[in-house]
Amino acid sequence: MNVKIITVLIALTLAACGGSGSGRGSSAGTPDPDPGSGGTAEDTAQLRVLSNRPDMVSAGDVLVEVVLENAAAVEGLVLTRNGSDVTSVLQATPDNPLRLVGVVDGLAVGDNTLSTNVGNDLTVVNHPSGGPVFTGPHIQPWECQDTAADEDCNQQVEYKWLYKSSNPLNGGLLPYDPEAPPDDVAMTTTDTGETLPFIVRQEIGYQARDQYTIFTLQKVGEDWTPVQPQSQWNGRLLVTHGGNCRGDHDTSSPKTDDYSGTIPGNPLIDQSYITALSMGWSVLSTAQLNLGHNCNLSYQAESLMMAKERFIEQYGELRYTVGTGCSGGAITQNMIANAYPGLYQGLLTTCTYPDVMSTATQFADYHILLRYFKTNMNDPALLARDGTLFTVLQQNEVYGHLNGIVNASVADSALFAEAVDPASSCGGISDEERFDQDTNPGGARCDVLTFMQNMIGQREQFPAEDQLRDHWSQIEKDLGYAFSGFPLGNEGVQYGLIPLQQGLLTPDQFLKLNTNIGGLDPSLNVTAERLKPDYPALPNAYRTGILNTVVNMDTVPIINMTGPDPGIAHDSVHGYWVRWRLEREFGNRDNFVHWGGLTPLIGDLTYMSQSLIAMASWLDTIEADTSDAPLAQKIVTNKPASVQDQCSGVPGQMCPDELMLVFGTPRTQAGADKYGDQVQCQLKPFSRADDYGLGNLVWQEADWQKLEQTFATGVCDWSKKPLAWQPTIPWLKYQDDLGEVIIGGEQMTPADFPAGWASPAFSKTWVPGWQ
Repeated sequence: MNVKIITVLIALTLAACGGSGSGRGSSAGTPDPDPGSGGTAEDTAQLRVLSNRPDMVSAGDVLVEVVLENAAAVEGLVLTRNGSDVTSVLQATPDNPLRLVGVVDGLAVGDNTLSTNVGNDLTVVNHPSGGPVFTGPHIQPWECQDTAADEDCNQQVEYKWLYKSSNPLNGGLLPYDPEAPPDDVAMTTTDTGETLPFIVRQEIGYQARDQYTIFTLQKVGEDWTPVQPQSQWNGRLLVTHGGNCRGDHDTSSPKTDDYSGTIPGNPLIDQSYITALSMGWSVLSTAQLNLGHNCNLSYQAESLMMAKERFIEQYGELRYTVGTGCSGGAITQNMIANAYPGLYQGLLTTCTYPDVMSTATQFADYHILLRYFKTNMNDPALLARDGTLFTVLQQNEVYGHLNGIVNASVADSALFAEAVDPASSCGGISDEERFDQDTNPGGARCDVLTFMQNMIGQREQFPAEDQLRDHWSQIEKDLGYAFSGFPLGNEGVQYGLIPLQQGLLTPDQFLKLNTNIGGLDPSLNVTAERLKPDYPALPNAYRTGILNTVVNMDTVPIINMTGPDPGIAHDSVHGYWVRWRLEREFGNRDNFVHWGGLTPLIGDLTYMSQSLIAMASWLDTIEADTSDAPLAQKIVTNKPASVQDQCSGVPGQMCPDELMLVFGTPRTQAGADKYGDQVQCQLKPFSRADDYGLGNLVWQEADWQKLEQTFATGVCDWSKKPLAWQPTIPWLKYQDDLGEVIIGGEQMTPADFPAGWASPAFSKTWVPGWQ
């Protein structure tokens, strides 16, 4: 008989008169023996995958559990993988000798059968370590790291030792040599009261063709297995992210600082990953969770899913996972929580945007307006492109921002143009390979819309080759194929309407601005015609979640941190967009806590670490709620009294909008609602009877005719939801059974929540919104 099975049998005999609880993160407790079974071993085992959905396993291994009904079931227990006996991988969990857990490796790519001789069978679908699992065909070309062993960028996992110095001048984590330990190792006390040296092991590996990293507070020389983790680990996982928005075609390294990509490292600012490690959390990040490297929501979600699976298989089942990040790090959290609910159990967001496409719409307006006004923050020229005079104050009124010219210039140069211009640089694409509209029109395009083509699709075309869309650019017509679609448009937008009504713009200025503003083409050139959104890109933006409808976000607690808007493209209003959309969709924002403060962008230098502690108290309370109440209800019912809105440490109230410098956008200045998701409005007929301020009195017939021609298809009807709005569909896959791309995605078949991802109280996050 197998030695481990004998050990389990002895443990079962010793425990025969006592009960036990479930393992960490599992909903499987100890089944009661069937009194009528006579102790037979038939049908007395439950086999289940813990580390992921059985159909989305990757990298050739999976953590499984076998739960037994009685001692008689264990003596002849056999677990097989595709017919091969793998029973030896099973170990009894310390708190439940009837529950056996182990990592089954050696899975073939594709279908695998796991079986017990006394229970159920499971089909496990294994995917390559390099993916894809659900994202569709790999983005090409792709450049792996120099040390890669294959074209999927795989290489041997590497481990490093780090430590926290007791010298406060030595910030961050420093290299640690177990053979020659330094004499300044700090001590830390975890949130369970265990005191130990602040020594960390870092794991570095590659999945999904990119790098991941895992940090664990660890005792040197002591074993750690997924069945028996070291005692200082509290079962919690913190996931870090990175800012900006780019589409690189090569491997990179993960980001760990809360403000990576947005605010340079500063020893005065607390870093939540250091705080988390000190308390016994583990920390995980992947390069693809850095929006400044990978601006594709589906790849972000897949990367996180694969990394969490890896973590569970190596370190153990999770109680819950919390995200943290600023700017692009907030975008990633918000989009994944809405489009792939269940990957996070809590969000810590700051310098917040709700998504990619809301932001792109505002910044596209900036791009067009800057070129109309012919201004930048260094030279706020007063004469517009058509010779009309606009003062700096009037330009700012059109932008909807007290410091509009600077805000628009920073957004355009540092974010929009770099992200959306196909000729901009990106990792893995050489200058010779890259698109140039004059010298290399068929080259690789580095814009993020091309990078997201599996989600949004190409610009629509007729089937017949001689019936290309009229709105195709000349380059597309010459090449014979369409570029990725623009999900946004400015058709019907009456720029400066509110300032006109308030008497801050003259009728002539409004007339000239709107008749000459124009739009964009796929190469980011300003055109005379207004920009019309492409299909299927527009509806796909809402469907896929790159425009965040928040319809699935009531199942995740959020602590959002806001500071005064400094006018550098991180408007404080973006965080309010998340809050306001929750209120619109659910009638409340009870799962959203708003912390304001006087420090620009972030509210307070210590907020990230404080919010981590607050979020843990919130999630711990939810975790203890074993009722059958919906998760959204548990989140609200179990929110601690100490976790509430605050303004610079004053609890129970929001900072006034005036203090936070909450401004608008060009679209709110055109009459749009406050929610920020009008990437293209619905239209209504232009009417001379509408409110045009003094224009109603002074415009001549020729002026009215110019406006009627400009708005021949209509003006925005802001009272209606955006054009083609639809709720985000959770858990979309972008490939069919043959591996061919499904543009816009197809919802996956519902499945049980992976038991190792989180404690049972959170399990209902997997299924909201199934169609």
